[in-house]
Amino acid sequence: MRKRVAAGVLLGSVLASPVMAWGPIVHPLVVRGAIDALPKQMKGFYKGHRLEIPSLALEPSVPERGPDRRFAVDRLLPYPFADLPHTEATLKERFGDAAGGVGRLPWLIHESYDRLVEAFRSSDKEKILAESDTMAGLIADLHNPLSLTDNFDGHKTGQHGLWVRLTVKLPEAVEKDLKLASVGSFYLDDPKEYVFSMMNQSYVWVDNVLYADELARRGKPGYGTIYYDHFRDRVVTVLRDRLTQAARDAGSYWYTAWTVAGRPELK
Repeated sequence: MRKRVAAGVLLGSVLASPVMAWGPIVHPLVVRGAIDALPKQMKGFYKGHRLEIPSLALEPSVPERGPDRRFAVDRLLPYPFADLPHTEATLKERFGDAAGGVGRLPWLIHESYDRLVEAFRSSDKEKILAESDTMAGLIADLHNPLSLTDNFDGHKTGQHGLWVRLTVKLPEAVEKDLKLASVGSFYLDDPKEYVFSMMNQSYVWVDNVLYADELARRGKPGYGTIYYDHFRDRVVTVLRDRLTQAARDAGSYWYTAWTVAGRPELK
């Protein structure tokens, strides 16, 4: 009996950790939205090869995701993070060992962007599609407010399990109604600095999500149907906004990488 309890606790801790920033519904939704946001010079290429994009394939592949795909920035500084170093080397120099446990999400986006530029320059269709998919997933992760806080699972405020409730169960519950607004992509003057703009725009929703979860749970014996009905009513607008912005920003990064690469012909 004790072994079962211990195993259950261990499993719960694993499931609660931010291994994946969103459940399986969100990544392909953001990729499709990013394609729709593209200018016509690029949209035909991505639409024509959409089934070759890993997350949109007939047998979609699930990318490996670990603790680096987050950035618990509030462990280092309070919002609005005005003094946050914008290079990983400077971050480590300033915060030392503390910087090692917060995740690498901004730098992963930087690295993905550089690879995408090179993929466009070499006109490598397979790498373009795969890296575009990777980048869309990373940007979707950054638009998840819980990816940016040390209280990602509500464990610091007595709201254990919030990670799964927001990132997996809620998207599943509202999948049929989760229509993203059509927002066009745009050229990013400084794509590496823009990461931190996205970060701040996402982080402002952390307290809203925590409060909505607390209100939805108030007076209820558990996290049943009534809880999820109330949680959905309070958070679905935030969810739709975050994913719409993620799609727009992913498309903007694709468009910027293609432009920086010299706008090669996309066959």
